[in-house]
Amino acid sequence: MTKLFAAAFAVLLLSGCLKDKDNFRNQEDNEALATIYESYYEAYLKLHPLEATGQGDNRYNDQLPIDISTEYRAKKLEFYQKYLNDLLEINREELNSGDKITYDTFLYTLKNSIGELGFNTHFIPFDQFWGLPLTLGQLGSGDGSQPFETVKDYENWLKRLDKFSVWADTAIVNFKQGMANEYVLPKALVTKMIPQMNGFVVEDPTESLFYGPINKFPENFTESERIKLTGMYKKMIREKVVPSYKKLHDFLKNEYIFRARSSSGIANVPNGDEYYKHLIKQWTTTQLTPEEIYEIGTSEVARIKAEMEKVKKEVGFTGDLNSFFAYLKADKQFYPYQTPDEVLAAFEEIHQKVLPNVAKIFTTNPKTAFEIRRTEAFREATASAEYNQGTPDGSRPGIFYVPIPDAKTFNFTSGMESLFLHEAIPGHHYQVSLQQENLKLPKFMRFGWYGAYGEGWALYCESLGKELGLYTNPYQYMGALGDEMHRAIRLVVDVGLHNKNWTREEAIAYMLKNEPAAPEYATMEIERYMAIPGQALSYKIGQLKIIELRKKYQKQLGEKFNLAAFHDELLNSGCLPLEVLERKMDAWAEKQ
Repeated sequence: MTKLFAAAFAVLLLSGCLKDKDNFRNQEDNEALATIYESYYEAYLKLHPLEATGQGDNRYNDQLPIDISTEYRAKKLEFYQKYLNDLLEINREELNSGDKITYDTFLYTLKNSIGELGFNTHFIPFDQFWGLPLTLGQLGSGDGSQPFETVKDYENWLKRLDKFSVWADTAIVNFKQGMANEYVLPKALVTKMIPQMNGFVVEDPTESLFYGPINKFPENFTESERIKLTGMYKKMIREKVVPSYKKLHDFLKNEYIFRARSSSGIANVPNGDEYYKHLIKQWTTTQLTPEEIYEIGTSEVARIKAEMEKVKKEVGFTGDLNSFFAYLKADKQFYPYQTPDEVLAAFEEIHQKVLPNVAKIFTTNPKTAFEIRRTEAFREATASAEYNQGTPDGSRPGIFYVPIPDAKTFNFTSGMESLFLHEAIPGHHYQVSLQQENLKLPKFMRFGWYGAYGEGWALYCESLGKELGLYTNPYQYMGALGDEMHRAIRLVVDVGLHNKNWTREEAIAYMLKNEPAAPEYATMEIERYMAIPGQALSYKIGQLKIIELRKKYQKQLGEKFNLAAFHDELLNSGCLPLEVLERKMDAWAEKQ
């Protein structure tokens, strides 16, 4: 989740895949646009210093804005409106095709950001899936994007962390405002948040996750520096960090949970229907209605179920599909792992199978390094597998995180191959890395993100399994179908929860009926959709658009269609709203 994201241009140009260099002239051709983009992104990073840190820009590593405050929200609105006014001074019709792509993407970004601020999202400052209290844990462990290489790095983190107590106090004020306005989280989610916050409360500072950097001092630190920083970190953990998390824990446990709602969907908060429509547009970058998405979802569930029936027949299973699901979840042969290292080694084996085949359907490969890691223990119990992007300068690799709370319960048929294609190569790692490495793009596009494109691309990459030498085992292919089914189900249950007033239990039951998921996993997933409405729609809607474009150009171009060139063109302008992507790709096809 996620999160985002030169030489790629030079490689494309030399390979002949960029016969129309117009798409990459972008900011260079229109100085007024270039000035707006540069000014915007510099100001954006000052407003969002954690994002700057994530991108390897260390200028603001000591800053932590109170981004849920009324003052900060007003500042953001003024910021976005200023740049929208500046952009509208530019005559779009006088721009070349590349500049029109950046213009349209920037316009969409600004309008969406302004629209988001029209809703009271600050009444729910964090949940069990997303939010600063969890992000700080990742950063403070010493294994995240916050650097800990110099004494100044260590001091910067202390300055940043010092502001968390103010943020936590503001979060409680906001939660209380939400309580007063009946804009609150579902009780099922708050139940998960309470132990999360308690997990950060320790008696001994050395046992805190935030003590991690002290255990990883660079070798060149002097003894006096080590002693001084150790004392400062113990003091910060004892006097600021632990009390802040304890305050959040106590508030959630003793006050908030008693006012949390029994309903599951966002439609049950004030103006929730309109907010869900906004979220659909934000996450799918389309004009689709909830009902249209629901119908697409039910149609895809039926189609994929028919494919699953074929696999069931291939392996000789004689029961019905639900019995096959139960077999896949229960039979011991599908639980071959004893340790987390064995699971990680299995993913590395998939990595090595994919690598020689990638070159057949991609001309351009990212320079950013890639690693597979186990998800950190403090968030492993509630985390999904995910990709964290590397930095453009190569100082941090792209990381595929795999949660393994218990290796003995890790199911071989869970779609390991499709998961790797999605989160790692050629999914998020290729898309995000190539985008960040492309110095011809304005920075708001190099580091921007649209769920329908980014997650749609990653889900589309799952369909490339056979072309990349995978899915030779019918059970792994069944896992891939299960993953695709999972994304189709998301269309149904997300709309069900947030538009059709489904309960949490109804959504869980629908998921269990249509895919081989364990009840614990289905529960975690449904609660994720409850926490972040609309986000789950982006995967399937984006994938279907990319598949639609590929089929259209294969038919249109015939023998002139080149899959590697198609993939390169899809990736070479970064993350785009789907309507902008389609206009760009149509122009590319016409020039073939």
